[in-house]
Parts: sequence; C-alpha cells; structure tokens
Amino acid sequence: MTAVLSASGITKNYAIGKREIPVLRGVDLSIEPGEKVALLGTSGAGKSTLLHLLGLLDKPTSGTISYDGQPVQSLPVAERARLRHQQIGFVFQFYHLIPELTALQNVLLARMMGSSVLQYWGQRKRAKQSAIAMLEHVGLGERLHHRPTELSGGERQRVAIARALLAEPKVVLADEPTGNLDSHTAKEVVDLMFSIQQERQLAFLLVTHDEGLALRCDRIVRMKDGRIVDQNNQDAENNA
Repeated sequence: MTAVLSASGITKNYAIGKREIPVLRGVDLSIEPGEKVALLGTSGAGKSTLLHLLGLLDKPTSGTISYDGQPVQSLPVAERARLRHQQIGFVFQFYHLIPELTALQNVLLARMMGSSVLQYWGQRKRAKQSAIAMLEHVGLGERLHHRPTELSGGERQRVAIARALLAEPKVVLADEPTGNLDSHTAKEVVDLMFSIQQERQLAFLLVTHDEGLALRCDRIVRMKDGRIVDQNNQDAENNA
C-alpha cells in the first residue's frame, strides 16, 4: 500500500545571523490511508516544524516529502498551494478563525482559498450547502451565523474542524488541537475528530503532549532533538 504521506531524510535549518541552527536532523516518517499517528516530544523537539513541512507551509532544507508517492517539496508555489488546499486539512490549537466572519463564512473561506474567483462563483451554492452540512455534522447547525466571539472554545474548534474537512482532504494535520480546552470539552472534540477520521478513513497526524490521547492512536512516534527516536504500533503493543 502506498503511503498517503511520507517524509524521507528531512532536515530543516534556520539561520540566525551567520549561524545555522538545525531543528530537524534527518526525519523519516510515513502515514498510511486511515492511520492515526500521534507525534510526541518535549517542547523544541521539532514536532511543529515537521508538521509545517509536511503541510507544505514551509520547505525542508533537504530531504523528500511525498503525497501518494509523488515528491512535492519542490513544486512551484501555486502547485503547492493547490495541493495544500485540496488534500490537506489543518487543525491548530488557536483555531485561526477570522473574528469578523460567521462560523459559516469561516468554513466557506477554505473553499474560496482553493478556487479562483470564477470557479468559486460557479460553485458557490453547492459550496454553501456543503459547508452547512459539515457544520451540522460537527454539531453546530444552530450556530451557523455566530461569530467566533459568540462561540465557546469547543465550538470554535468544531468550526476549525469543519473548515479543515470541507475540501475532503486525504490527510489531517492537527497541532495540539485540544491544548486550549478543558478536559471534558477536549474529550468531546477528540471523539468527534476520531469519529470523522474513521468514517472517512483519513490519514491523521496529531501533535500532542497528552499521553492518554496518544494512546488512542494507531501508532505513537516520539521525537527528541530533531530526530525520531521511537515508533510504537499500538496493536503490536497491545498484543505483546
């Protein structure tokens, strides 16, 4: 089976003055269709940097990132943006919702970003129907026209999840998605994400500090000092 997403020999250095600071030091990782992978490590281990590279928000210093077996890290900017909007869903800790827009408008923004003006205009009615259906699916059918300031933290994260899933991506990249939520709300949000993940058989990479949450994933990958130092398959662990 071809991995939906894979990284081979990924390094990332940042320049501070004349100094090169290595953040990632040769990372190899692959995620299969429908697989939930938790990425753990202390602050500064390189987890978020790796997530940004895999999500095509930045380029590695060296190494190869592939989607469905095709290298993508050297694609032109427009092609990288198209792939990002069509195949990758992002869920972040801080929601990144636009405060002036309603929940529905925030979700629709994802579709607008992935289309030209003419393309979006031609599909705007269908896009709106899809966005409403997605918000209903995450339990916000009665909150379509509320702005972020009128929503709870859990509701904001549900909007972010709906936005991430509107384009029907193959991969969801989540960076501490429950970090700003209380334990009860966090469990509700995780249950929702994992339910949709299983329903759609999405590849799912979750950056977290929560060991309990990581144990709900199929595999736990641990990072330290810019390297992957351990990978545990949960089924193998449970059957050992």
